[in-house]
Amino acid sequence: MNHVIARRRLRLLSTTVAALMLSIAGAQSTYAHSEAQDCPTAEIFATDNTAIITDPDDPRLDTRLTRFRHEVRGIIRAHGARPGHSELLDGVFWSGELQQATYERSREFDVDGVGRDGLHHLAGVIAKRYEQEAVLTFRCLPRTSPETDAVEIEVPGVSASALREALVADPEARERLGGGSVTLDGRLILVSQVADLPLARAFTAELGADWEQAEVRYGDREFVSRSVR
Repeated sequence: MNHVIARRRLRLLSTTVAALMLSIAGAQSTYAHSEAQDCPTAEIFATDNTAIITDPDDPRLDTRLTRFRHEVRGIIRAHGARPGHSELLDGVFWSGELQQATYERSREFDVDGVGRDGLHHLAGVIAKRYEQEAVLTFRCLPRTSPETDAVEIEVPGVSASALREALVADPEARERLGGGSVTLDGRLILVSQVADLPLARAFTAELGADWEQAEVRYGDREFVSRSVR
């Protein structure tokens, strides 16, 4: 009988501990429900455009950057990494100097088989070759990693025109987030500091997007200039 009582008490204790752990895990982060489970080793966001485009109907924004895609994939391979999927993006950014939105067609490149230093070097090579002031990189990392300083947010149901209107109407968002990109099938991509995650969530609400459908990836972002060697 004593053995039976002991087993019952053990089961009760295990159930209580499990419930407590679930409660703690749920309270750790408001955004835990939307964390993405799959993520490439790294991403590079780049373009070959050097012009400032302020007209959303500019024909240069219709390019598919096909040659650029092939060339960048070749650069990735030449430096010992593995190129993965690449996606076209319509970028909308706020220019403090011009006090208006600017536009850019760019590409996101998935990169595997690369570490922090290798990714930094790759981005520097691309920035120098295509005369870019800087190239954005994002390394996917665990949320608790000491190197994690940024989030990549992806949420469906957003157009480039809606992104522009929201940036124009929200001074805080355009100052702290700077802008964002939209895929051709209407998915918003924001790469921001971890501290700006609440702002990014509020901004997606302004855009009419459903945060419950958002994917949030944690990692390390870097803007690599063309002066890097």
